[in-house]
Amino acid sequence: MVEFVAPPTKTELRAAVVRARRALPRQQRDAEALALCRWLPALVGPAHTVCAYVPVGSEPGSPALLDALLELGVRVLLPVARHDADGVPLPLQWGEYRPDALIAAEFGLREPSPPWLPADAAREAQVIVVPALAVDRTGTRLGRGAGFYDRTLGSAAAGTRLVAVVRDDELVDTLPAEPHDVRMTHALTPTNGIVALGG
Repeated sequence: MVEFVAPPTKTELRAAVVRARRALPRQQRDAEALALCRWLPALVGPAHTVCAYVPVGSEPGSPALLDALLELGVRVLLPVARHDADGVPLPLQWGEYRPDALIAAEFGLREPSPPWLPADAAREAQVIVVPALAVDRTGTRLGRGAGFYDRTLGSAAAGTRLVAVVRDDELVDTLPAEPHDVRMTHALTPTNGIVALGG
């Protein structure tokens, strides 16, 4: 992570993390994505439902992680992001992951084709794997700022593991927090694997 003289704002933190990620050599990104897959058997069990995501750009992970979940006997749901008529982000809808059946979507994302499940389908998940730019030891997650996940994760069932996927140095001691932030229960990093947060 980049060092700041004064406490950085969320906007500054987001920009710094994105710059650092984009500077990574492709070979290192691929190695870290593969390392993330190795931790999955300790995170999920057969017949689990997992809400995951398709990484874009320099986000940690890869579509291979989704395939690895399927190989473990997991039902994988992927997010569908939409806005209302006023441009306000809606809670995420979900679609079943089928390899080689993703379609292009807004924001450069790829998503499952319809039919889609409502936002409360997240209640069926034992694990929700969440994209993050950083996460701190208390579970505060730094996202991209759109608010899709903050509007969605509140509907997760009690006891659901909320897992922020980050690079090793993106698990930090503290991040700016706001009252509406939904705390992560765990981080998943390439080297340290599954790290419990907030304890």
